[in-house]
Amino acid sequence: MQGLQQFIAFAATARHGGFAAAAREQGVAPSTLAKAVARLEMALGVKLFYRTTRLVTLTPDGERLYERCQRVLAEVDDLQADALGTSATPTGTLRVDLPVFYGKRFVLPLLAGLLRSHPGLHLDARLSDTKSDLIRDGIDLAVRIGHVSDSSLVARRVDEQALVLCASPSYLAERGVPRGLEDLAGHDTIVFRLPTSGRDRPWQFRRDGVPTEVSPHPHLRVNETEGLLEAVKLGLGIGQLPDLLMTDELARGELVELLPEHRPEVMPIHLIYPSRRLLPSRVRAAIEVLSGLSKRRAAQPSVG
Repeated sequence: MQGLQQFIAFAATARHGGFAAAAREQGVAPSTLAKAVARLEMALGVKLFYRTTRLVTLTPDGERLYERCQRVLAEVDDLQADALGTSATPTGTLRVDLPVFYGKRFVLPLLAGLLRSHPGLHLDARLSDTKSDLIRDGIDLAVRIGHVSDSSLVARRVDEQALVLCASPSYLAERGVPRGLEDLAGHDTIVFRLPTSGRDRPWQFRRDGVPTEVSPHPHLRVNETEGLLEAVKLGLGIGQLPDLLMTDELARGELVELLPEHRPEVMPIHLIYPSRRLLPSRVRAAIEVLSGLSKRRAAQPSVG
């Protein structure tokens, strides 16, 4: 177990990017973690971290070890639970990575119910529209909107969303209603700035059944989805938004869908998690709760 503690210290330091934050999680002094990691490096004969006065980052050897540690430590958790006869009871900290709006509106209410049912379970929810690395960041489970390209992860489709071009009635009364894609060049446009690259996200359409993109010259850029919604509602221009974000606004007539005949294909929404032979009980329970997201979302009352 002494050797295992060194791996736990290493994994916590890698996950938090430093000894201080990892020590707070583990309930020990930072020097204790630093010494445990140093002993592990000496035992393995490799350098696991680059250390500066401000940052602790993984070396290539450290990255390889960290990836394996996540799998091994998760299986150790399950083995301990089996030995205690509690494997069916979710315990420990569930670390999830969620897109901001979808996570707040649809995922967190379901996970809140899971927490109420299992007092020994804790939640570390990371809300961001920037995609994290599940292995590197120690994430148990993530929700991803769009197609999943990483074949090393398990992906389970649980919902879908469509992108809808829309504007406020006040904007359309002043500037007119575009009748085709070619009319968009004459309008003020609001675009989403991708948080990962800083680039503008092109608008997605279908023309005669064929996917096509339009990259408008923006009147306004916004890097947060709900901020984009507010800008469109304020009449600052035309924007393309997820339908799930503005269901109530469309129903109340606060926003008007434009060019519905050019709506793009729906975007899948997946649960993703690292492939493991033994999933911790906390992850299995969360997957079960979230697997019916689309049905549960449809049953939620309108917030408007």
